[in-house]
Amino acid sequence: MKSTDLARRDREIKKARKRVMVLERKGQRESRSPGDYINLFAELFFHDTDKIYNIEMSEDILVLLEEMKEDLPEKQWPNVVRKAVKKTKVKQKDDAISQLAGMGAIDMTIQ
Repeated sequence: MKSTDLARRDREIKKARKRVMVLERKGQRESRSPGDYINLFAELFFHDTDKIYNIEMSEDILVLLEEMKEDLPEKQWPNVVRKAVKKTKVKQKDDAISQLAGMGAIDMTIQ
């Protein structure tokens, strides 16, 4: 074989190994990021410009809170809750944040 053929073959082997490594990394990252949870909460909220209405009634929100508590460290929980409510742009943010914190037993003083 010529040296160019050997070099091409080496490059192909390196590319194949890299593809396998990338696929393994993507497979390991099944947990959601804080941004994912913020977006999911914002999608689940039923709201108008004043208030979020379905916090205490929705079982989906409760399930998502539990998943968040399993996936994320405790210090990120208050930020996710605050930012999810803030994303809805409702006027009664404090009420919604306190309802969510109470529902999920989240200490909002953690920073």
